Amino acid sequence: MTKLLIISGGSQGIGRATVQRFAAEGYRIINLSRRPIDVAGAEQLTVDMSEAQWLEGCAEALQRAASEAEAVVLVHNAARQEGDTVASLQAEAFRAVLQVNLVAPQQLNALLIPWMKPGSAILYVGSTLAEKAVSGCASYIASKHGLVGLMRATVQDLAGSGIHSACVCPGFTDTDMLRGHINNDPDVIAAITANVSAGRLIAPAEIADTLYFCAHSPVISGAVIHANLGQIEH
Repeated sequence: MTKLLIISGGSQGIGRATVQRFAAEGYRIINLSRRPIDVAGAEQLTVDMSEAQWLEGCAEALQRAASEAEAVVLVHNAARQEGDTVASLQAEAFRAVLQVNLVAPQQLNALLIPWMKPGSAILYVGSTLAEKAVSGCASYIASKHGLVGLMRATVQDLAGSGIHSACVCPGFTDTDMLRGHINNDPDVIAAITANVSAGRLIAPAEIADTLYFCAHSPVISGAVIHANLGQIEH
């Protein structure tokens, strides 16, 4: 039996680096995303998590893979980030973000937990905004705060199962998502890195290493791990 990584949003950024990290350790990889993955050996299940019934076409394949695995690492990585505020955020747009960032992870949990053996792990990719806030991305902040709550509920509800959980909260990571959000503005990047004690953006591989550590370290179950290179607070 092999170990299995099931990851959402594994085709780019932190997700892709995580796929590469686990693949290097001999894991079977199943990626769930809209975009295809280009990592050799990784299996692609093309899904759109913004749809409420997104699991219908792949549920049986995922359950079968989980049941056949020695242990499963389930990484909830896919996320949607919009520019919005509590003064302007409308219900429909809020629901759309929550579906991808919070509801879809729980849909996967409910589908796969009955098939996951002791030694498995459920890891949530949060954000530095999972326990603080800035202006201009209200729906993302609310969803990431909710993800921490879901992780903590996971730990309590699965006590005694041999399945552990944690939430890794990356800081400013050099991904297409970050650069797109700031329009790849070098002045903004300079301002961001000035607020990091290491003076640079985080490499996606550094977050992948953190996730790999968490997957194999039950002692961190219940932890919110801020992987941010020492973010400077003001």
